Amino acid sequence: MPYKKIDSEDILNLQSMVSKDRFFHGKEINEDYSHDELGGVSHYPDVLIMVKSTEEVSSVMKYACREKIPVVVRGSGTGLVGASVAVEGGIMIDTTMMTKILELDDRNLTLTVQPGVLLMELQAYVEAQGFFYPPDPGEKSATIGGNISTNAGGMRAVKYGVTRDYVRGLTVVLANGDVITLGGKVVKNSSGYSLLNLMIGSEGTLGIITEAVLKLLPLPKYSVSLLVPFQSADEAIECVPKVICSQAQPTAIEYMSRDTILFSENYLGKKFPDTKSPAYLLFTFDGNSQEYVDREYKDTAELCIQEGAVDAFLVDTDERKDSVWGARGSFLEAIKASTTEMDECDVVVPRNRIAEFIEYTHEISEQFSVRIPSFGHAGDGNLHVYICRDEMSSEKWGQVLKDIFDLFYQKAEEMGGQISGEHGIGYAKKEYLHKQLGPAQMNIMKGIKNSFDPENILNPEKVV
Repeated sequence: MPYKKIDSEDILNLQSMVSKDRFFHGKEINEDYSHDELGGVSHYPDVLIMVKSTEEVSSVMKYACREKIPVVVRGSGTGLVGASVAVEGGIMIDTTMMTKILELDDRNLTLTVQPGVLLMELQAYVEAQGFFYPPDPGEKSATIGGNISTNAGGMRAVKYGVTRDYVRGLTVVLANGDVITLGGKVVKNSSGYSLLNLMIGSEGTLGIITEAVLKLLPLPKYSVSLLVPFQSADEAIECVPKVICSQAQPTAIEYMSRDTILFSENYLGKKFPDTKSPAYLLFTFDGNSQEYVDREYKDTAELCIQEGAVDAFLVDTDERKDSVWGARGSFLEAIKASTTEMDECDVVVPRNRIAEFIEYTHEISEQFSVRIPSFGHAGDGNLHVYICRDEMSSEKWGQVLKDIFDLFYQKAEEMGGQISGEHGIGYAKKEYLHKQLGPAQMNIMKGIKNSFDPENILNPEKVV
């Protein structure tokens, strides 16, 4: 639909809503705001507004709705699918100055925060108070608003679930500027349609989150990790459902290949405890007694050895934890540093099909003569597969990338999987979502979008 192009009068009106040091337009806008972490989708907003309150967001949205100006909301910009890129120009609302931790309610086990609080700051804050916020995506510098908007998962999802499971309530500014409160501190709620859950994972297309009430848990007293090398990816992945069926409760089960570990070693300049084997599983166990945690990791180590593991290394010292988890946390940046350009396929498949999908990526790598390193959350079937451009020409890269994505998403669908496990759809995966869901489901989603945002000004060209 046609949107109004921002003119000098709009600039004056919008500028009056915040202090001058939080308003930017035209060439004043930093290049970082034209793209997200991967940079495959790029476009500048016409105006950038750094907000500090729900009231400021509401004022901006009321004006944008009246004038039919598109709006995109942005946190740290760590997304990987172009969801926070202003592809239609217009207004970008930056929430990174909304960083207040408003309340820790130790009786209801909730934390109320503004959306610009960084995940790493939130986790450190609650852990210092003896509490635990389980969602743990790899990018710790992401904002909690971004995590909620994409229903971020992370490494602890196998035991604790994803972001959706820890959002009790939201304050949301709608496209017309109205402010609504969804949910609250209650533990359960059967009062009508769950608009709260519609907002979680909607990538800024239905409303703008300005406060969140999050569920906390008591902080586990003990935690250890176990690094288990295997002679092949098949052996490693086939061991995962056997561990889960053994009634062990690992907090995380991560898969990594030797190639990816070597990228990380080179990137960080630190040695990994073991790089002799082609494939590795990394387990974490936590609990409130040392005896429980010890039993969990020892039983799992014995089972893995029985299933063909080469060895099992306990990761319990600060040095080993720093080496192993530092490497795991740097995989994305390490792969990115190893090539001229890359793009990501964030698929999720049933756990028993992970090894098959990884083997398929190797076949495609050979077929197209393209490097395709991968790693992922073996415990929940979510794989991160990276296609590397290296020295390929721009023209060839575009075609190869499309061909490989087509094949990967088709294979994931054939396996009963989905095109995104935790990074969302944004702009980059929209075409594939339409193909996978079909017209019936997409029409329902478009109807929901129209109910929340009839003028289609909130993050247009994303998801639906």
